[in-house]
Amino acid sequence: MWLAGGGVKGGTIHGETDEFSYNIVEDPVHVRDLHATILHLLGIDHRRFTVKWQGVDMKLTGVDAEAHVVKPILA
Repeated sequence: MWLAGGGVKGGTIHGETDEFSYNIVEDPVHVRDLHATILHLLGIDHRRFTVKWQGVDMKLTGVDAEAHVVKPILA
């Protein structure tokens, strides 16, 4: 994933994969954490933000596990 501007540190590399880019070697980030980080940068609290989908209030970061903002990439 490539992020630029909007509160993201320039030139920051977070995490590492193996030589084939298949397995995560260091600092994994789940997609729910990426969503929480993007919502945080937009000024939205990911814990409270829900959307209606098929008549049910759903969180963009999911409900199975808690999402965390990836703070090392924030400016």
